Parts: sequence; structure tokens; C-alpha cells
Amino acid sequence: MGVLDELRARRRVVGSASALATDGQQPALLLIPDISGFTRFIEQSGSPQAPFLVADLLEILIEANILELEVNEIQGDAVLFYRLGPPPSVADLVRQCRRIYLDFQNYLRLVERDTGSELAAALQELALTLKIVVHYGRVSVARIREHTKLMGRDVIVVHRLLKNNIAGSEYVLLSDGYTRTQPPAALAAAFDWTRLSPGSTFYEYLGETPYQYAYLSPLRLLLNTAAPSDSAPTGRGRVLKVRRPLPVPAAYALRVVSNFRLRPQWMEGATAVHYDVTKAGRLGTSYKVDVLNGQIDFQTVQCLDDDEGHITYVEKISHFRLFPNALLFYHLEVVDIDTCFLTLELRYGHIASDLRLVRFGQLRRLHRFLGRSLIGLAELVAKR
Repeated sequence: MGVLDELRARRRVVGSASALATDGQQPALLLIPDISGFTRFIEQSGSPQAPFLVADLLEILIEANILELEVNEIQGDAVLFYRLGPPPSVADLVRQCRRIYLDFQNYLRLVERDTGSELAAALQELALTLKIVVHYGRVSVARIREHTKLMGRDVIVVHRLLKNNIAGSEYVLLSDGYTRTQPPAALAAAFDWTRLSPGSTFYEYLGETPYQYAYLSPLRLLLNTAAPSDSAPTGRGRVLKVRRPLPVPAAYALRVVSNFRLRPQWMEGATAVHYDVTKAGRLGTSYKVDVLNGQIDFQTVQCLDDDEGHITYVEKISHFRLFPNALLFYHLEVVDIDTCFLTLELRYGHIASDLRLVRFGQLRRLHRFLGRSLIGLAELVAKR
């Protein structure tokens, strides 16, 4: 075997035990969630926080993964997922698409609730939404240094399908390559909440490419509809709040809560914090806090104040599995020159459990966590 042959053989190797076909290709599911309205939003929003919001939304798409998909590429306003092997059932696939869409929209709703935010105003005027393209075919998988590269005709197909003849920008598209793997009755049953329609688009070199599509708009009825089991004595809907006076000025309290280094000194169960010291103090900065036996990822989102001296500092919480896509608001209200009230408000999209008892228990546990953290903060600032 020559040098070139050896290099090609190595690049075809993938960390998978499945045997390759004679043409070096493997069956794979390809799925692309694509943010509609991305370019217009970035160009016309006028908000310096717009790129950070889009980065958050891409992270939301990745966190919504329940099919054990692999991320191949992040392409500006879209994520290319893949999974080698047989296709998932259409019921599982629809469950995945619904989760992606609902997590995406629920996060936007959380941001939009902040009516004083320039970013929220931009979202209300320049709507962002999601389309999802699904294809099943064969791919060649190559390792190029530390990167995995997907190649082949079907990779081209899934990208071309992003540009199609479907009216609107909020839908899921299933290629003929995927729908042919599923029984027609199963397809109909999985989309009983909307309408699955046929369509096709002609692409140069690919020819007429058939697909089926369904609008995601009916899922909007599920947004911000809090089930009774999602509430607790300390919160209504998808919000938890704790409130306490602090014996310091509001501006001082803000400096303490936004100081990453101090977080283990007042957050319940926190033992260490990890962050890039060169980026501390900037909006959009991410940091990690070791809490009990796990770790919580935070990202600073925005800091607002009004003419009455009220201050709102906002952080996004990532990889918080039972409460995905959560935002933590610190509302500071001036009482007098030496005192303020701090309200910790956690807003979450949903609780990632089907068990009512688990949801109720986790809400109570999270409320205790917030309450004890606030007590710790009050004790810390009292020592100043």
C-alpha cells in the first residue's frame, strides 16, 4: 500500500464498530435545524447583544438533542447533526423535532419577557423561527486531524433541501430518502397534530427531489402553557422567585453578584468557579460553578437599569438537564442609600421529566437552593 493509500484509509476510519460498505459509505440520518430570519435579525436589530443571542440559540439546538445525534458542523445559523446506522422511527424523530422547536421558541419567549430590553424589542419586530430538514442516505466519514468530515451526494442533498418551494419558514421537511424507510401509517400517526403534505424542488445536478413537509406552527399552542404540575407554592407558571433585603446599596450588590470569583462564597453548595480571567466583566462571558457533585454553566446575558434606579442583571444557565434553557434574573430595587431588595427569579422553558412527582420535587429542591443562596449572599454583603 502506498503513502496516499494509507492516508486515505486512515481518513476513512471513524470511531464506530459498524462495518463499512464496499464503497466506503455508511447509512446515516442527517438533520439540520436552521434559524429563519437570522441574517435580517443580525443586520437590522441594532443590538450589540444580537450575535450573543444567536450563539445562545445555536447552543439551545444542540442541548435539545434527545436522539444521541452527533454535531458535525455549526454553519452560521444552522447545525448539521448526523447519526450513523439505521434510521430512527418517525415517532422518535418527530419527538426530537418537537423538542428542538419548543426549546428554541421557549427560550425566545424568556428573552422577550424583558420588556425593557432592546433585544426583546428587536425580537418582537424581527421574528426568529426555525425550519428543520431531515434526510436519510449514505455518507463517507473522514477524519481530518481532530475534525470529522461528512462527504457524499446525500450530504449535498440535505444542504440543498434548505432552499425549497415551501411557503413560510416554520416547518419540518422529510426527504424521500427518509420517508421511504417508514410505514405510511406510522408517518400519518406521528403527524396527527399537523398536516403532512407532499412537495418537490428541482435542483441542478440532482434533478427533481421529492419530500414531505409539515408546518410547526400548531406547536405554538404549547408555548408558555404552564401545567399545574409545573407550579409550586413558591412560583407560578414557569417561574420561581425568592426575595430578600440586602444591607448594601444596589450598585454594590450588583458588583458582588456579577463577580464570578465570589460565587462560591454565597451560592449554596458551590465549591469552585472556572472562567477566563481575561474576559471577566464582559457580557456574553461564560463560566462554570462546581456545585455539590456536579457543575452548572452560566453565561452573562445583559444588565439593565431604569430611571428609578432598578437594576436587572441576567444570566443564562446551560446544561441544567432538568431545567433546560433557563434564565436567572437578579432584580435589584433601591430602598434607600444603604439598602436594597434583591429578587432572584428563575425562568425555565420546561422540566425535562415526564413524572409529576419528580417535577414537583425538583421545583421544591430548586426553590430551597435559590433561597439558601440568597441567604448566603445577604450574609456575605453584611460583612463588608
